[in-house]
Amino acid sequence: MSKKELPVLQAPACCTPMVREPLSEDDAKALAASFKALSDPVRLRLLSLIASFDGGEACVCDLTGPFDVSQPTISHHLKVLREAGLIGSERRGTWVYYRVVPDALARLGSLLATDDVAMTGAR
Repeated sequence: MSKKELPVLQAPACCTPMVREPLSEDDAKALAASFKALSDPVRLRLLSLIASFDGGEACVCDLTGPFDVSQPTISHHLKVLREAGLIGSERRGTWVYYRVVPDALARLGSLLATDDVAMTGAR
């Protein structure tokens, strides 16, 4: 496993930062589900671990070792992240491979940006 930086993505047009205009009720519900999925330390670490693998995807067999929880608990956390749209998965033979969904992370990041400079990552 090697560490890599995630690319800086342009903010999707769908997500205006909260400081510019209030969220609609539907947007707030959808975004709250994503933030709720990330509010657990194990899930946040899982997302980071998956993103740090070469190629941006990791086999489920590589995701259980770094945690002091059972395999069924890891599976539950992966299911929560998948249902929130933060990761995708693909079965290959016996194993399932997980990858981060960049658009989902870009949407969350753009929502929290305070201006155009923050959204592009420029300083």
